[in-house]
Amino acid sequence: MKLQRDSQITYDPKSIIVDGHRWFPVMGEMHYSRVPANTWGDELRKMKAGGVDIISAYTIWIHHEEICNEFDFTGDRCLRDFMKEVKDSGMYMFLRFGPWAHGEARNGGFPDWLLEKSREEGFELRANNERYLGYVRCFWEQIYHQVEGFFLKDGGPIIGIQVENEYGHVGGFTGEKGEEHMRTLKALAQDIGFDVPIWTATGWGGAVTGGMLPVMGGYCDAPWDPSTKKLEPSVNYVFTQERNDHNIASDYGLGEGITFDMEKVPYLTCELGGGLQPTAHRRPVATGKDTEGMTIAKMGSGVSLIGYYMYHGGTNPDGKVTTLQESKATGYPNDLPVKNYDFNAPIRESGQLTDSYRRIRRLALFLKDFGEDLAGMDYIPQPGNPEDPKDLTSIRSALRYNGKSGYFFVNNYQRLYPMAEHTGVDLVAVDREGKSLCDFEECDMKDGDHFFYPIHLSLGDDFVMKKAKATPLTILRGEEGRKTYVFYGDADSFVFEGEMPQDVEILVLSSQEALFAGKFTRDGQDYLVVSEGDVVDNETGEPQLVWKVDPMDPYSRQPQFRIYPQPPVDRVPKEFQLIREGSPLEGAGQFCMADSDVMAEYRYERELTVTGSAKFSLLEEQEQKAIYSVTVEGLDASKTRPEEVYLMLDYSGERACCCRNGQRIRDDFYTGQTWEIGLKRYTDHDGKRDETFEARMEIDALTVDMPGEQIYLEMLPEFTEGKAARIDGVRLVEQYRLSI
Repeated sequence: MKLQRDSQITYDPKSIIVDGHRWFPVMGEMHYSRVPANTWGDELRKMKAGGVDIISAYTIWIHHEEICNEFDFTGDRCLRDFMKEVKDSGMYMFLRFGPWAHGEARNGGFPDWLLEKSREEGFELRANNERYLGYVRCFWEQIYHQVEGFFLKDGGPIIGIQVENEYGHVGGFTGEKGEEHMRTLKALAQDIGFDVPIWTATGWGGAVTGGMLPVMGGYCDAPWDPSTKKLEPSVNYVFTQERNDHNIASDYGLGEGITFDMEKVPYLTCELGGGLQPTAHRRPVATGKDTEGMTIAKMGSGVSLIGYYMYHGGTNPDGKVTTLQESKATGYPNDLPVKNYDFNAPIRESGQLTDSYRRIRRLALFLKDFGEDLAGMDYIPQPGNPEDPKDLTSIRSALRYNGKSGYFFVNNYQRLYPMAEHTGVDLVAVDREGKSLCDFEECDMKDGDHFFYPIHLSLGDDFVMKKAKATPLTILRGEEGRKTYVFYGDADSFVFEGEMPQDVEILVLSSQEALFAGKFTRDGQDYLVVSEGDVVDNETGEPQLVWKVDPMDPYSRQPQFRIYPQPPVDRVPKEFQLIREGSPLEGAGQFCMADSDVMAEYRYERELTVTGSAKFSLLEEQEQKAIYSVTVEGLDASKTRPEEVYLMLDYSGERACCCRNGQRIRDDFYTGQTWEIGLKRYTDHDGKRDETFEARMEIDALTVDMPGEQIYLEMLPEFTEGKAARIDGVRLVEQYRLSI
């Protein structure tokens, strides 16, 4: 969807509408002040390649005015420079400017001085009083100066603003007093000059919206929950008209219901958990399937905007007066790492692309081409669908339907709980009157399966795909209006009606191929690339393969990709050799499988090797802590010059801290995962890279009695004499960008 400065943006109970067309965007949260400014452009392009249409970002007050009247919009905190990068990326922007944000920041983002003045001067925070609103105005005026000229009406990317956060649920007032405060804040922002077509407010847990468009959320677990046990099955994996997730902010108490009329506004989300940020007492690990299963459940339940929090992880900046993370010492319910805000996000703290990234990309590719139709489809509950997530036996299904065509959704997945398997069942989609629309015969469902199938999908004039046990992925558009519809699933299940047009092709991938599929456009032709690397544009718009070389994986040393359709030979860089040539589909209206006879295969001509080395040594072993030195050498020895080098550190303990020159630069709460530290930000200076990286690693002990009593952990280390505090191994992984 391309928006113009004069685009008419409205909404109805189904979706956002742009110039008369329904829009089903994907939104991803990235906090500029938690990501190095010199990487913003690359990271935004990764987000765009992953299918993100809209960037959302908090402007965290304490990051910009930690000391009263000393505003900092420099370096990683320069919002104006970030806005330039968002505009250059071609994506849009939702500004979440608080004033209270939460975001696991100290005081929810409020500076300490604001709390002190509230106590000294006797005024209430997050309330309609002159003193508080005066400080808010001062902060927002600074934000306005940063973003002035970047609103959609100016040709800029900002199309929406979220006012406050969780107001009436996490602090603030409920009822009319709360509604009035939200209206007051919006009026204040408009008076300053903020001018956008969409104003939103978070709507879960009894939060009030002040008449603004409510946006919802849902997480696969709750790191903030006070429990140190496995939680009950999450409602976010069932199909339901219920929009409220009672687990969000459950550390502040369960919110009851919602405060707006669901029949009058579309179902939009701003906080589907793209990951989870570990807390000191609770450390669930969100997987790609966790995120994908939850997303499919929301799509089937009527959502028409998918917003992920976080989509890109980060690192807390250094504070001038205090550390800037949420902690119990500041009166908040949780202790968070000082630096780490990795969030196990689809794009992690150092820019790593993950399985979650690829699973979201697979769904986002679908929404780019089919989202306008899906956004106009009603959610129709299906017979037998359970709304209780503790029902792990019944088939969870839903229908999105517009009276002519639709999609039948199934989600046989529940995080941490095995679902019953079903063999040879007939999945029948029915309309509101109970009339059968489509019967998908002889379906098998394993534990963990989730999918959606098309019903009466139009592929051209008088040509309809009546049904298929396959999921649409994307449409490749070529010369003279040619279209290749790409699916993944069962190639033998397609049922058509009518004659296939001459300008239509159908390509069927396996589910795994679709997971590793990226798309780019060159000279008016769309290409589909299947690779274990990820296709991302560079700053000039040319596609590149982001590829990691891991010494533990021999396959990774020689990058490969498969592509459809076969590009002209002179357009493929000489560094890639054609291994198997794809024969184009003969004639028109062809149906084919995506194997070696239709997808050309290329391999990088040289083997890439990791030239650096990493080692560690024990410096001191204390009762409750082990201290190591870690040294990386040969960082600048590679002739191929990797764009990033990751230090992969396996450790066992309760938490770890990485220090250089006596300063904490990174930290981590143990989850059982490999701790990945991108070295570029510490070793690259003015185009040169240091030969070595040295750090002091402190590992706090995890004792055998802590899991289950003090800490929720899903993976446990080996204990020696009742404790674990050690480094188990280190290695380097190098990341390259290769033009394709």
